[in-house]
Amino acid sequence: MNNGKSNSKNNSSNRGNKGNQKTSGNAGKKSLSKNAGRNNAAQKSYGKGGGKFFENKPKIKREPQESVAGEMRLNKYISNSGVCSRREADIYIVSGNVKVNGEVITELGYRVKPDDVVNFDGSVITPEKKVYVLLNKPKGFATINESIVSAENVLSLVKSAHNKTLIPVGRMDKTTIGLMLFTNDMNLVQKLNSPEERVSKLYQVSLDRNLKYTDIEKIKNGLLIDEHKVFVEEIEYVDGQPKTEIGIKLRASNVKIVRALFEKLEYNVIKLDRVMYGSLTKWNLPRGKWRFLTEEEIGSLKRG
Repeated sequence: MNNGKSNSKNNSSNRGNKGNQKTSGNAGKKSLSKNAGRNNAAQKSYGKGGGKFFENKPKIKREPQESVAGEMRLNKYISNSGVCSRREADIYIVSGNVKVNGEVITELGYRVKPDDVVNFDGSVITPEKKVYVLLNKPKGFATINESIVSAENVLSLVKSAHNKTLIPVGRMDKTTIGLMLFTNDMNLVQKLNSPEERVSKLYQVSLDRNLKYTDIEKIKNGLLIDEHKVFVEEIEYVDGQPKTEIGIKLRASNVKIVRALFEKLEYNVIKLDRVMYGSLTKWNLPRGKWRFLTEEEIGSLKRG
């Protein structure tokens, strides 16, 4: 990183640990029917096929600012982002290497507002590292804003993953089990929840009676749910299982749509298990446990 003509050797010191905790996990995509047939093991498939130094920028003088809720001193903001210590941040600030909302800031006491954009030596930074967690959700836990007060909050299962609250990607009712994503990366949350960007989810559904082949064809052709026609990507019987066991793949983020498809045809859903989320599987992830995503898995989700 080029710091320009700094007055201290500390400019070249270590800017902090940028490493993200990783755990191992296999995420490769499987064919559809095999992925839907197992829990907590390899899934069965059921398918068909550096910045510049701003040395010439004028120093901006500002009046002393009053402390406002949510504001943070600029050097602390930089330090919390993990790029360097507060002392080193002070050197970068007075050297003109820090911008806030496009303006060079050289005042050490400058306070950053929650919606400010901070550029440190050519790169936009945020005060906390991004965390990405995959949970194999058990029955009886509700997602955030769940109206059933008696249900356990699913966030309690991942609270040890981060010192602040993580956001669940999508919602899952307390009776549905399987894979859920949690993160503090709001850009990814918005991307994955967007109708245009939703990734495929694979569910294994257990019904109260055998699913007729004619009803499979009806679901393939699309069913009207709440005045909207819902299409699935794939639906098949699970290999080697009774015809009450169905694998269904779709992009909808609301699991209630899966139940609604079968209820529309007068079937009762006994069990609903999300066994894949994009290319992520439950391999080596027991029920009720979580793990961090690997860099490769994070990149795959961001690329869509």
